[in-house]
Amino acid sequence: MNHRSEVMQDRLIDFSVLVCRLVEGRQTLVHRKLWPALVRVGDRFADDRVSRVREEHTATGRHVTHDVPFPGWVPAEVLREGRTLSEAKALALFGRWLSTSPHARPRASSTSS
Repeated sequence: MNHRSEVMQDRLIDFSVLVCRLVEGRQTLVHRKLWPALVRVGDRFADDRVSRVREEHTATGRHVTHDVPFPGWVPAEVLREGRTLSEAKALALFGRWLSTSPHARPRASSTSS
């Protein structure tokens, strides 16, 4: 990681931006205002796509990546908000990207008795 990446990582933490691998396994930035929607539809993605990613440049020059599994990184208030959000609204907040992403899993259908 170069100095620019380190500065970006520090700024992302300050501005409540999630760094994950949501899009094609590449570093993806998700603003906190979308976190409730991500909570609501997070089960549509493989676990590694919605884990928080933090990269560290060690003193020896090695790059280390730390992942915090979803939903372990999600603040309690965002979890609550996400659970109250309708699926349709959550999907609308992500726009067309979510419905066309090859990495989105189809939602498991539930049966009611």
